[in-house]
Amino acid sequence: MVGRCAGIQSLVTWVVRTVPNPAERGEEGEHLLAARQAAVAFADIVGYSILMATEERRTHERWMALLRTVIQPLTAVHCGRVVDLRGDGVLAEFATAADGLRWALDLQRAMRDRNQAPGETPAIALRIGLHLGEVLAEERNIFGDAVNIAARLQEQAQPGGIALSQPVLDGAAEVAAGAARDLGLLELKNISRPIRIHAIDTYAQRVALPLPRPPAHALPSIAVLPLHNLGGEKGDDYFAEGVVEDIVVSLAGLRELFVIARASTLAFRGAQPDPRQLGRALGVRYLLTGSLRRQGRQLRIAIQLCETQTGGMLWGDRITAETEDLFEVQDRITRRVVAGIAPNVRSAELARALRQRPESFTAYDHMLKALAGINSLCREIFEEARDHLAQAMAEDPDFAMPIAWAARWHSLRVGQGWSPDPAEDARTAAALAQRAIELDPQNALALATYGHLRSYLLHDCASGRPYLDRALEACPNSATAWVLSGANLAYLGRGAEAVRHAEQGIQLSPFDQGRAYHYSFLAIAHYANGSYEESLTWARRSVGENPFYTSVRRSVIVALAGLGRIEEARQEAARLLELEPDFRLGPYERVRLPYEQAALRRRCMEHLRAAGLPD
Repeated sequence: MVGRCAGIQSLVTWVVRTVPNPAERGEEGEHLLAARQAAVAFADIVGYSILMATEERRTHERWMALLRTVIQPLTAVHCGRVVDLRGDGVLAEFATAADGLRWALDLQRAMRDRNQAPGETPAIALRIGLHLGEVLAEERNIFGDAVNIAARLQEQAQPGGIALSQPVLDGAAEVAAGAARDLGLLELKNISRPIRIHAIDTYAQRVALPLPRPPAHALPSIAVLPLHNLGGEKGDDYFAEGVVEDIVVSLAGLRELFVIARASTLAFRGAQPDPRQLGRALGVRYLLTGSLRRQGRQLRIAIQLCETQTGGMLWGDRITAETEDLFEVQDRITRRVVAGIAPNVRSAELARALRQRPESFTAYDHMLKALAGINSLCREIFEEARDHLAQAMAEDPDFAMPIAWAARWHSLRVGQGWSPDPAEDARTAAALAQRAIELDPQNALALATYGHLRSYLLHDCASGRPYLDRALEACPNSATAWVLSGANLAYLGRGAEAVRHAEQGIQLSPFDQGRAYHYSFLAIAHYANGSYEESLTWARRSVGENPFYTSVRRSVIVALAGLGRIEEARQEAARLLELEPDFRLGPYERVRLPYEQAALRRRCMEHLRAAGLPD
């Protein structure tokens, strides 16, 4: 052992002597690097940032003790040297692959034994990567592809395990003693060629880390990677960056996603990493990637949304656009991508919440459960939605989204004819919406909800209009804000504008879970505009989405009456009364008739009476 250690020490002494001192480096002070073959090991603490976030001082002290009492002595025993100490890891160098692998095995055995000792909780576990190759050395450091590969190899190891390259296994087969299992050729981040990797899990262990308490609402997190420019034209890089920036800002404006800043993802420009690896690196649950290619005057963009725990794709789209007006193309692409992401993430999150134990729900999970109940309009489930919203608000009183949805719940309760006290529900809804705005003045859902409540329940469209305008300014990509804005304009008798706003909302979220509501508001807009055929089309689409939505049944009736199809209107009126037996025109006109313009109010009441609904 002494002879082998002396050999590497002589080699290190030779390397040090070949590196000139600053006075010998020449006028420009350049380093002279010596090349040599070496086994490079990279060991990294599993979950270091979580350990530091929960017990910073104790974690640092334990790590320093490990370096002094375990890692450095073992390195000396196996004739190596510690090249670099980092906050959460160590870089070491050995003369041979066998020395490096013996060190790695002994270190993982020592870590396992230490973690089993009393008081050593939570466990500190290491991942170790080991590669044999040429390094460039100076006095205190080593560089080169071999170092980079070792660092990436440790990411492939199990906690307590070792990942080694084929050259290490070839040079240390006796030390491995058949314990290595072949993981195959794998692509490693920033490594130009695939590497055949083997794993030794002899001392691998389950590591229970102290997870810091997440925010009570625990919004789903997403990162948007720079688009991969397949054509290579430099001008297309700027366009791709603009598209990504717009997508990031638009998603953040929805207030229901935690969006990683674009600056944090620029390091991955041009890369095509495994979504699972990138999810761990950025700490996100969802990842949007894509590519851009210019073909003549056309741009072709491919987008895919992945779930990072499994790497599975949730949604994908291909977009082709002419390049005559790049700004308009950029806006259109952004709208389409946001329209695809939001409902797919919401659906995936709801499916995840349904698999959890009820006692583990976050405020966000409770909100999703409530939305499912609200959109169902099955009365029993609708009533349960209020309980989930109450639990969400109790779990996180400062989370504006469930408060805004609670306001919408009270509004829908009145609209469905289920409220025992419409005036009280109106007051409660208004107070909730105002509270949501106080918590988050830029929350488009809260602003649009309050604007709609003032228009629909409080019969004051003029005072509701500024809140709807503020909602559209806060988040131009909010489908709810556009649709409710269209409703307000319809109530005011501005039919053509109402149609445009409602259509914009539907385009922004064509697969929205609440599209029955969106279609019904477009039907109202068309009715206000005097286009009864279009109103009937959208009202029936809404009924097709949810036959329990009684409000839209009235839109079907008035559109049919407006078209002179009175017998059909009477048949629809009978169906309405089956769903809402207590419906009467008098209370409806006083409380729920939405139109503020006098002519529209008269016309709507005439059409309802023509269908034979009771006074």
